[in-house]
Amino acid sequence: MPKSTHRAGRPRAKPKSGTPARRPVQHARPLLDRILDTPHLAHVVPRLQPEVLHRVIQTCGLEDCGELVTLATPDQLARVFDLDLWRGGQPGLDEQFDAARFGVWLEVLMEAGATVAARTLAEMDVNLVIAGVAQHVLVFDAAAGSLAHDGIDCAVGGYRVVARQTDSWDAIVGALSALHAHHPGYFQRVMRGFRSLSNSGFEVDGLHTLLTDREQAMFDLAFGREQRRERQGYSTPAQARAFLQMARQLPLGHDAAPPGNPVASAYFRSIEWTTDGDADSGSRVLPAAPGEPPAPEVVADAVASFVDVLLDASVLTPPPRALLDGAQGPAPRLARMQAHMQFAGERNPAAYALRSQELAYLANTLLAGCAIQARPFTPQEASDAAVAICNLGLENWPPHWLPAKAALPDDFLVGHDLVSVFQVGWTVLHHDVIMYAAEQLIGILTRLRHDDRETQSGLNALRIEMTKHWKAGAPWLARDALDIMTILDMPAWAALLGLIDECPVMHAAIGASRDRRTLAVSASAFEFISENAQIASIRTFFESLPETLRP
Repeated sequence: MPKSTHRAGRPRAKPKSGTPARRPVQHARPLLDRILDTPHLAHVVPRLQPEVLHRVIQTCGLEDCGELVTLATPDQLARVFDLDLWRGGQPGLDEQFDAARFGVWLEVLMEAGATVAARTLAEMDVNLVIAGVAQHVLVFDAAAGSLAHDGIDCAVGGYRVVARQTDSWDAIVGALSALHAHHPGYFQRVMRGFRSLSNSGFEVDGLHTLLTDREQAMFDLAFGREQRRERQGYSTPAQARAFLQMARQLPLGHDAAPPGNPVASAYFRSIEWTTDGDADSGSRVLPAAPGEPPAPEVVADAVASFVDVLLDASVLTPPPRALLDGAQGPAPRLARMQAHMQFAGERNPAAYALRSQELAYLANTLLAGCAIQARPFTPQEASDAAVAICNLGLENWPPHWLPAKAALPDDFLVGHDLVSVFQVGWTVLHHDVIMYAAEQLIGILTRLRHDDRETQSGLNALRIEMTKHWKAGAPWLARDALDIMTILDMPAWAALLGLIDECPVMHAAIGASRDRRTLAVSASAFEFISENAQIASIRTFFESLPETLRP
């Protein structure tokens, strides 16, 4: 055991609250027990999609999922880390590496046993381990033992390890000791990496604005993650923001459809819609399991049972509603999109596959680069929003972009991409909903007068703030100033928040605002705008809004 100035027995650090990936749902233990009772679990876990495994960890809590983690393959864990170790401060902003969360992962691995933890670490990307652990410790050659450093330290394998923070210290020391004992070559690589990131900096000179070694390591780590996720079909926040901003400005009045969006075009040129890049990784081999391996059909049934448990507990949501389903009863909101996708699916499966890939890209773009109600989209919301916006785009496709200004043909999606259709819908939302709603509200506030001086001052401040952001084309940035509207009419305030948003929605309060008896509305009571009839209802809402807001 390493000689350490730190006393053993310190309680394991608990993760900070408030982070979605660390907050298990209530009564998660019975669910975890059901999961652990799955037959042939050692053969089921390695066959799960990493996203599914991550949802289980989110729901049940990482600290209780050690048995599942140790059954995962290195490839699965690498992709789970890409999901779990990165946090975004706000929707659409670049995500940052969470060093504290990495420390919790080390604690969970060590609870499974030092040998298991060392084996798992030795199969990880060495740059991830170096960057993650280096946020917690400094490492020097043993000869540097006389250097003064505050805090706890210990000696491991000829190196001096000094704690930068005490969280996860026991797990880190134990993991490094196990690596030294069982994987000496990997141990030397990571320790040399830690040592290179432990210098005290440089003298101030003409190059002092360059990234430090530690900052460069984190940049390289983030860049590598972006490349991996791009190959898996995800958009980076920067790419998503750029695409959505350009998509709002599609010139619908031009004689012909503009060329493809350069951000989306570059994305589809670079991505490979196959898993060929992972074929030679050698990391999909099942962990060793006792006894004779079960038959493939038995494992398939066990995987299905595992997924059924997650669906039953709402850990996973059912697949999105199929766009090929025929309409039943009154015409649904997405009837136009359903009809065109159904035609493509029946007549040209290759085109249908491409359109489905484009829908996935659009949903991922909304997830990465946009907010709804000042929060991130859920995956289901992003999927629903992408389909709704495409339906709106089909309904508003400029007729002068078609031969002889004809109606939209049934085979339109066989020869036209959904990225362009989305841009038409996104442009219509921006001009006919967001900007229209902001302009109407500014006009109403200009004429509105309230007897209470403080309230009137708040209304004036809202008008000024809204006008500034409306002129800049981003009126949703004034959403905080809209709080003054709660004094006048709560449903109207909720409706305005939905309409003057980065991704506008039609809140149920649009109808409730006409009923003075309605005092409260649910924040989740909204639907995505997918057809012109809804936009017409929004205009009717603004016609009655001055009377609604009158004191």
